[in-house]
Amino acid sequence: MNNQPLSGKRYLVLGVANERSLAWAITQALAGAGAEVALTYVNEAIERRVRPLAAEVNSQVVLPCDVQSDESLDALFAELKSRWGTIDGVVHSVAYADKEDLGARFCKITRPGFRVALDVSAYSLIAVAGRAEPLMSANGGSIITLTYLGAQRVIPNYNVMGVAKAALEASVRYLAADLGLQRIRVNAISAGPIKTLAASGIPQFRELLAQFAVKAPLRRNITQDDVAQTALFYLSPASAGITGEITFVDCGYNVIGV
Repeated sequence: MNNQPLSGKRYLVLGVANERSLAWAITQALAGAGAEVALTYVNEAIERRVRPLAAEVNSQVVLPCDVQSDESLDALFAELKSRWGTIDGVVHSVAYADKEDLGARFCKITRPGFRVALDVSAYSLIAVAGRAEPLMSANGGSIITLTYLGAQRVIPNYNVMGVAKAALEASVRYLAADLGLQRIRVNAISAGPIKTLAASGIPQFRELLAQFAVKAPLRRNITQDDVAQTALFYLSPASAGITGEITFVDCGYNVIGV
């Protein structure tokens, strides 16, 4: 049995913030399966966190990337083409909303706040996929992103991020249809609540975690590894016949009606 089924494959991971982030757990799973991984950072503070993590998985490619800048995205993929030529997959784990817009009443969300949440959290997937296509079209590949139940149900204090995630999930389906002829698959993982840097900005998040563990059919919170192993499936040839899907990794919480 091959203990490194992704040996020789190369993946871009966007969104590693620290050792607790889901993107980092996915990165570790990819490296453990033998893949080469490229990581990105948006500013110097994140770079200081990412570079030591990159060293842990022997990542030789750590590059700047601001998903709100077309020039930054162009430079990222130009560098990947120069270094690698082709890539086999992309992990999109990028989302942002102003803290004020998460805590405010939904009808009071500002126009700039709405714009930035949709731009960073949803449009960035489209922008990344369009630039990844030329590097993946020869052999096909896989793109995954991370979403949340708040895209489909009202979650207290999730507000504009819920709308952004809904746009993200619709984008997954449209990208899957658009890129399918190139044998590029696009899927999303809808992870249950988990302690990450992004989650820390959601008011009353601890109460949400406690409620989740009581009501989920498996009676526990999810772990980073739960998400990473599902991501590994979607990024590998094992999921060759699946695209356009939103897969819940939430201990069954999404099926509960009350």
